[in-house]
Amino acid sequence: MLTRRELNRALLDRQMLLRRQDAKAIAAIEHLVGMQSQAPLSPYVGLWNRLVDFRHEDLADLLTSRAAVRIALMRGTIHLVSAEDCLVLRPVMQPLLDRLLRTSYGRRLDGVDLGEVASAARALMEERPLSFAELEELLGERWPGRDALAQAVRAVVPLVQVPPRGVWGASGQARHVPAESWLGRPLGDGSAAGDMVLRYLRAFGPASVKDMQTWSGLTGLRSVVKGLDLVTYRDENGVELFDLPGAPLPGADAEAPVRFLGEFDNLLLSHADRTRVMTEEHRSRVFTVNGIIRATILVDGFVAGLWRIERGRIGRAGETAVLEIEPFGPMSAATRDALAAEGERLLEFAAGDAPARDITFLG
Repeated sequence: MLTRRELNRALLDRQMLLRRQDAKAIAAIEHLVGMQSQAPLSPYVGLWNRLVDFRHEDLADLLTSRAAVRIALMRGTIHLVSAEDCLVLRPVMQPLLDRLLRTSYGRRLDGVDLGEVASAARALMEERPLSFAELEELLGERWPGRDALAQAVRAVVPLVQVPPRGVWGASGQARHVPAESWLGRPLGDGSAAGDMVLRYLRAFGPASVKDMQTWSGLTGLRSVVKGLDLVTYRDENGVELFDLPGAPLPGADAEAPVRFLGEFDNLLLSHADRTRVMTEEHRSRVFTVNGIIRATILVDGFVAGLWRIERGRIGRAGETAVLEIEPFGPMSAATRDALAAEGERLLEFAAGDAPARDITFLG
């Protein structure tokens, strides 16, 4: 049986959050099986938390060189993945994207030949990257009176969001091209579900089948798990957990330094039972009604508050960047000092261009 704290420490260890790793950004992205990138710049903070001496250009260069891409994958949300993982994982996710399309837009697309829509969209995007609004307008010329055509394309055609979207210091609307044309290589055959589960456990385990399905959005993974060589545990509620033989379990007493997680960090999104890192009471303050997953602080390995950086002009100093830390409860002076020290490093990374920087605790 593994306690909640033991599961917490195992998760933090595998997520590179117990200690920063001396590794390349592309290796970290692949180890994590991608990073949610619904907020385009959140992976930069995620990698800064996990790697020694991570620089903005380490990720920006991966995107502009096409070694990494942003594409809809797990849970149907935009993820930052390596080019190789894009080609391997996108076909595995096709049943999920098909299901989401049916449940969300099925009636609006009744009678539309999705194969013809996909072929037309591919031809248009081979000419130039297109936003969904542009794609919807162009497809509407052939299918007048129809809507949700761009969403249909998103589901049936693997689309990557091209730079400058997602590049630190740049800006740009989300525009898309087919993954195969962007990367110059074909997609995999969709048979990598077993390997995907093993990689999930390496980055998020031990975990239940329900956890795996929550992370991926796929169903029917119990049959995949049955075919794998795994060890089993139980959590404090008796739920069966699976893991890789010999995978690290650092123990409940492993030291967990304070961390500033960015928006949508997969640490908070990849288990059905999130109590290994966050209480249900705190979950309602982190997960907003409009689908935003707010940036959080970790204290002793668990979510303990929120943070954000506000910019404004104050006096002669010009623009000031203020890191606002909002604890969920009382904190010791030592914890506040640790957060302030880590916060200074975060400000240097995320707002190093601001002439003046400050930290304030709310509440």
